Amino acid sequence: MSTTAIHQVSGMTCGHCVSAVEKEVGAIPGVTDVHVELATGDVTVTSTRPLTHDELTAALDEAGYELAG
Repeated sequence: MSTTAIHQVSGMTCGHCVSAVEKEVGAIPGVTDVHVELATGDVTVTSTRPLTHDELTAALDEAGYELAG
């Protein structure tokens, strides 16, 4: 069973930003797919289990970005 969640990420402005977020979020254990929509800041994450707020925050911090809101 997989779960999909959409998160708002702030600070992304270019293709490099998208790549960095996809790489770091994709490295979280259980993540099977990451799709970043640069124009809206939406990051859609599909995983085999729900991700914790701390896991997602740490991955985004490593990439240099943060959850919006």
